[in-house]
Amino acid sequence: MCAKAAKTAISPRRDEDYPEWYQQVVKAADLAENSPVRGCMVIKPWGYSLWENIQRDLDAMFKATGHVNAYFPLFIPKSFIEKEAEHVEGFAKECAVVTHSRLAADGSGRLVPAGELEEPLIVRPTSETIIGATYSKWVQSYRDLPILVNQWANVVRWEMRTRLFLRTAEFLWQEGHTVHATAEEAEAETRKMLDVYADFAENYMAMPVIRGHKTASERFPGAVDTLCIEAMMQDRKALQAGTSHFLGQNFAKSCNIQFQNEAGQLQHAWTTSWGVSTRLIGGMIMTHADDDGMVVPPRLAPQHVVILPIYRDPAQRAEVLAYCESLKAEIAAQRFDGRPILVSIDDRDLRGGEKTWGWIKKGIPLRVEVGARDIAEGKVFVGRRDTGEKAAFPRAEFVATLPRKLQEIQDNLLARAKKFRADNTREIDTKEEFYEFFTPKNKEKPEVHGGFALCHWNGSPEVEAQIKADLNVTIRCVPLDDEAFPPTPGTCPFTGEPSARRVVFAKSY
Repeated sequence: MCAKAAKTAISPRRDEDYPEWYQQVVKAADLAENSPVRGCMVIKPWGYSLWENIQRDLDAMFKATGHVNAYFPLFIPKSFIEKEAEHVEGFAKECAVVTHSRLAADGSGRLVPAGELEEPLIVRPTSETIIGATYSKWVQSYRDLPILVNQWANVVRWEMRTRLFLRTAEFLWQEGHTVHATAEEAEAETRKMLDVYADFAENYMAMPVIRGHKTASERFPGAVDTLCIEAMMQDRKALQAGTSHFLGQNFAKSCNIQFQNEAGQLQHAWTTSWGVSTRLIGGMIMTHADDDGMVVPPRLAPQHVVILPIYRDPAQRAEVLAYCESLKAEIAAQRFDGRPILVSIDDRDLRGGEKTWGWIKKGIPLRVEVGARDIAEGKVFVGRRDTGEKAAFPRAEFVATLPRKLQEIQDNLLARAKKFRADNTREIDTKEEFYEFFTPKNKEKPEVHGGFALCHWNGSPEVEAQIKADLNVTIRCVPLDDEAFPPTPGTCPFTGEPSARRVVFAKSY
């Protein structure tokens, strides 16, 4: 007789319908919802708090590496986009275009576009060209370099098949744009910022990543080289979580960014760009959430602890709330990750179970229940979100060890995600095994399958294109040389030709 499946807060479960599970987690955690504008989203307070925390910590990391913030226009003249041929080809299909400056009433009283613009304006899909035009005025001499600027902004890429946080027509991001006197300096900047992203992904988001180069077919349009961080989600697909681009002199030439070097010669500068977006929140969901909802890493949590008072009558309520307020003050006096621990009391007029499950679905790291018996015993009853453990602790012990508990949760989430990636990464040396690895058993409704395949590749774009056509699998990156991915030569299983190293193949978002 089959065991009955445990009831979960999220339906369907991950193993039943992963895409729908994701949507239901976003809804249950109250992170975001679809907007009246097709393809756009409303980011709700809990979700936006996550983005604010991402901004706060990344911004501090950028400034620690010498970068400053600025802001550039939302609208880009069409002629700017056209200056860099490869760039415009890469973004043309996603551009939203403004052609008129106002609305006017027609004969039937309806509003119609009027005041046609002399030149159409593109709503920012990315800012290389508009920022390049500005830099061409800022840069005259080698003494003006380097320029190390970042902006926090929104962008529009006219996506038709959208999914909250992962792919929307409008999203929030940061984009760094730097200018340098030498190629070596620009390449070092490109790598430095990739390392910042990887540090943030692993040590703040608890999301392990692989650092590497994109192949030519996957590079940012107009870039000489694109570096990326790739993470494995719980459906074993890859998520490109951040990119850093060495643009060479391509955009400097198209935007006329020139400077006089120390020898008095006029030359074009070398530029970079790099960015991450609200897609990181989608990555956090798909790395850590479970069949009961969101699980938030403590370093980015909008709140660390919620206190849930339990009482029977008004007299008991007064006693319990007084205890909870004093407990809250003690907790708020503790520090985690260099900041006060964030704690609130949830005294809404809801049933206890409803409140508890609401916070579980939001993914708050720790829940603390306090009732009359807990007060009498000087204890608190604690629920830990990452493991589901529930236990009573003496109040003083709980408060004193709270920073350590939060760090344990942070470390556990990263360790768990690393183990999941390791369990679903395989070295593959034959074409037959490769195709079997990425082929679902049920083509009508594919089960969770595949993962990261570490496979030799001879560098052929034709092989890369054929695999994508056959399996919808791409080379996520050519790993940077490190202990985890040493460049060991071998044989490409698709051609039988020599290969310098293994690359990472996966299905992806």
